[in-house]
Amino acid sequence: MISLTSPVRTSAHRWPAGVKLALLCAATIVLFARQDVAFHGVAFVAAVCLYLLAGWRFARPGLSAVGRLWPFVVLVGAWHLLTGAPLAGLVIVLRLLTAVALANLVTMTTTLSQMIAVVMTLTAPLRWLGLNTRALALGIALVVRFTPALADKGHQLTQAWAARSPRRASWRIVMPFTVLALDDAENVAEALRARGGLNP
Repeated sequence: MISLTSPVRTSAHRWPAGVKLALLCAATIVLFARQDVAFHGVAFVAAVCLYLLAGWRFARPGLSAVGRLWPFVVLVGAWHLLTGAPLAGLVIVLRLLTAVALANLVTMTTTLSQMIAVVMTLTAPLRWLGLNTRALALGIALVVRFTPALADKGHQLTQAWAARSPRRASWRIVMPFTVLALDDAENVAEALRARGGLNP
């Protein structure tokens, strides 16, 4: 499991996690409410500028993470070109890139413990219903942390296949990828049990 929090300190690292998540929610609502290309173009440029304001050492890995969306950009763009709606496709692509860039910005400037604290606070009323909010908060945090780790392992498996065979890996890495994911899940479960489990 890896940490997504950037080691390059910025002023946003000092902001409360709840404020950053609230701003992210508000920005996402606005992005989905607007449909004009000009607005989304400006919004995307503004998101890129937020990265650059913190310096190139901070911006490079952040923008690189956003760049991994290129298969979705190509797919959405190609579909809308084929259906004769290029402007609608451009709006969707810009909205996707801006929303992910802003979410990644929050992740890079917020520690895992801060994320868990926010979720615990927001879900506190659910304790009256008997829900284990600690398990819920930890589950959300693990999804945030595990997703890029699993994507990296899938990339490594693809490279390992390519080094041994001239054919493309495609579905052939599904089984080893599943085994790796289950192995990681078991390791995390053992670590959690060793630390007292998920009981409040």
